[in-house]
Amino acid sequence: MGVYRWLSHTGEASLEIEASTPEDVFREALEALRELLDDTHSGGEPLTRVVAVEARDRPALLADWLAELAFLAETEGFVAERIEALDLEDLRLRARVGGRSGNPPHLVKAVTYHGLTLAPHGAGWRATVVLDV
Repeated sequence: MGVYRWLSHTGEASLEIEASTPEDVFREALEALRELLDDTHSGGEPLTRVVAVEARDRPALLADWLAELAFLAETEGFVAERIEALDLEDLRLRARVGGRSGNPPHLVKAVTYHGLTLAPHGAGWRATVVLDV
């Protein structure tokens, strides 16, 4: 697995992820978003969603992944908690995501392309994503 950390700016939150594989970057991104949108007071029913995104490059794929998870949280009250299956191709991602119904806060206005990175770094991978909050 990897690690992530949030850095705050006025009106935005910057997420930095370090992981051993690209797949782990996407797993850590889900974990970070889950933490941001945590609504621990609702013990909603278990749910599963299939999330499929396609993009022009890997960094954009990461941004689209987070945008889709934020969209599901806002429109369906889906609190993503874990990846049950992940198929990452070059410019496509398909995942079965386990979670629950809830009332996550509507914090994420957009996932931006400003400062967006996802690239090999040392023996692993590093990513940066900025969210407009």
